[in-house]
Parts: sequence; C-alpha cells; structure tokens
Amino acid sequence: MEQNTKSNSTLVPIIIIAGLFFIFGFVTWINGALIPFMKTINELTEAQSYLVASASYISFVVMALPASYILTKIGYRKGMSLGLIIMGIGALVFIPAAEARTYWVFLVAIFIQGMGMTILQTAANPYITILGPIESGAKRIAIMGIANKVAGALGSLIFGAILLSGIDEVQEKLGTVSVEEKGQLLDTMADSVFTPYVVMAVVLFILGVLIRKAPLPHVEAEEVEETATGKSTKTSIFQFPHLWLGVLALFVYVGAEVIAGDTIIAYGISLGFTGEEAKYFTTYTLMAMVATYALGVFLIPKYVKQKTALIASAILGIIFSFCILNTTGITSVLFVAALGVANALVWPAIWPLTLDGLGKFTKTASALLIMAISGGAIIPPLYGRLVDDNKHELIANGIAEADAAASAATDSYWVLIPCYAIILFFALWGHKIKSWTSK
Repeated sequence: MEQNTKSNSTLVPIIIIAGLFFIFGFVTWINGALIPFMKTINELTEAQSYLVASASYISFVVMALPASYILTKIGYRKGMSLGLIIMGIGALVFIPAAEARTYWVFLVAIFIQGMGMTILQTAANPYITILGPIESGAKRIAIMGIANKVAGALGSLIFGAILLSGIDEVQEKLGTVSVEEKGQLLDTMADSVFTPYVVMAVVLFILGVLIRKAPLPHVEAEEVEETATGKSTKTSIFQFPHLWLGVLALFVYVGAEVIAGDTIIAYGISLGFTGEEAKYFTTYTLMAMVATYALGVFLIPKYVKQKTALIASAILGIIFSFCILNTTGITSVLFVAALGVANALVWPAIWPLTLDGLGKFTKTASALLIMAISGGAIIPPLYGRLVDDNKHELIANGIAEADAAASAATDSYWVLIPCYAIILFFALWGHKIKSWTSK
C-alpha cells in the first residue's frame, strides 16, 4: 500500500513536468521552419539566418543563474508560472516584428521566449532527475524527451505548413519583380506569423495561471558530497572535475542536436528539394529521437546502464556524421535525420552522470548545465558560417551556384565530429574524474 502511494505521489509530478517539456519542445523546434522563413523575408545569408537558433539558446547563458535564484526565492510552481508568462510575452513580440519585418525585433522575441524557457528548464531538469533514484534518472528524462520531441514534431509540421507555404514561388518571383512588389510579397509572407503566435501567447498565459495550482512536491538531492574518507566535504563546485566535463559535453551535444534538427530543412532545400517537401525533414529527426527515447525508457537501467547508452550514442553520432559527408541527396538528408537516434539518449544520460554525488551543489550545477545549452547558440551559426565560406570559395572556382550551395552545406557537417568525440570522452572517462588530484 505504501509503495502504491509513493508511485502515485511521483506520477502526478511526472505528468506535469512532461507537460512542460511538451511546451518548450513545441516552441524550441519550430526554429527549423523559422530559419528558412527568416532567411527569405529578411533576405539573409546562411550565417545570419542561424542567429534564430543563437537568440533562443544564448538566453540560457544570460538567464540560467538568475533563474536558479528566482526558483530559490519563489519556488517551483510560481517560477514555472513566471516562465510560461514570459514565453507568452515573447510570442506577442512577433506581431510588431512581422509588421516592421525587422530581423532584430524577431531575434528579441525569440530571446524573450528563451528567457521563459530557461526558467522552466532550470526547474524541470534537476527536479525530474532527483525525483527518484539517480540510477533511473535517464529513464525519467527519456520520458520527458518523448513529450518534448513529439511536441517538436507537431510544432515543426504546423509552423512548417504555415510559414513555408508558397516559399518556393516567392523565392522565384523575388528575382524578377520590382523593389516595391518585392516589399509587398515579403510583407505578405511576414504577416503569416500573426495568427499562430497570438494563439501561442494565449495558450501560454492560460497555462501560466493554471500551473500555480499544480501539485508539485518539494524534493532535494541527497547530501552525498563527502570524500572517500568521510572526514571532509567539498566546499566548492570547482572541486568537481566531472561536473565541468559534463557541462562541456552538454554544450557540444546541444550544438549537435540543434544542427540535426534546425539545419535539415535548409539543407534539403540547398540539395534541390522544394520547401513543400523539405518542411517534413525536421519531423524525421524528431521521430528518430522519440523512437530511441522509447527504447531508452524500456532498456534503462534494467538492461543498459546510462554510461553504456551514452557511449553508443557518441559512436553512432561519429558514424552518421561521416555518412552525411560521403553521401548525397535524400540519403544524406536521412543520415542527418538519423542523428536523432544518436542524440536521443545523450541529454538523459549526461544529467544524472554529471549530478551524481554533488549533493548540496546540485542546484548550482543544474544552472551550469542549463547554461551549457548555449552550445545551440554558437555551434549552428558556426556551421552556417562554414556553409557561406565554402559556397563562396566553390563559386570563385567556377562551380555553379546551386551545386556550390549543395556541396558547401554537405561538407560543413564535419563540425559534428569533434562534438561527438568530446561526448565519447565524457562517457568513457570524464564522468569518473571526481577529483583534480589522483588518489
């Protein structure tokens, strides 16, 4: 009877947190559609267009520690409510951004939404990690991942249909119409964000009010930061090497995950697929992640350890990256989507392996891990810059523009290989380094 009560007491919080993961999954993964949309209406280069991802993910650096402080002061429920309301405000800023068709205002709107998501993430990830045994932390986070990526797939499909509808025709006309007609075409396209973002804002505001009544119990990490002798305890987060290696691993992972999800539509278009065809590609990546998450829920920790899942994920990431570089057309696109398999269990495994043994430092460590999400702000624009540079070099060497764009987009995926190599190091050795001095 007692066991039954305990299960029921954790079931409701798990469902609530899964709902929050659904929300920020939906908001995060519409970037795949926003990038080619923004590139067209604001006439941007590849590198500039990937600032969409930067604006979203850099907010995690700015807000992670303040979010940790806010949650300490006002608690989980009020903090989550505040996060949802801030996201709603960000959604409303899309309206004047579309009216002015001004890129920096769009980026401000995305940044504000990212601030709200930071508060949600800072609360939800450590909460779900320590809600039960640390050995099954990856299993619980995998369940969250399913909610996150199903929402991401829905968001990508819905916003892809709304924002990318007619994008091919618009791009064809842009080179032939007058300056005035071009402005009218792009203004009309920009206005398509109005309805979906008003609806999004209303939903977020309503949820922000409702979450304040959610039954979320108070949980704390166990105080297990004692040294092997039991005579002293760690006094600073700087005394945990595995924490900082975990932060680095999460930084490069988020960059790799964002590249896999947010570049695939633009990549497909560069290979000659129409916007109508390419709008489904982000969904391929996310569905690959959902299937692997489901496998993780079943396998971890009963059949597969968290560490083993992370090692396999890193190796698959390296293999699939080489396959992208050495294939073309739909085969190459499918290998980008297959990165979803490699990426799925990385986040769920890194969190518990990094937080293990941190005790009273868990909240600060969680904020640092949230700041590592900034990898999504830095690595995708690096990919975009590589694409631009490679494309210009190929065109200068006499390659046709369309062929140069396709080749440059493919070749620039090499940036993923060092990312997965760092994750592999953390999985094999990094998470075991609990002290800066050997014993």
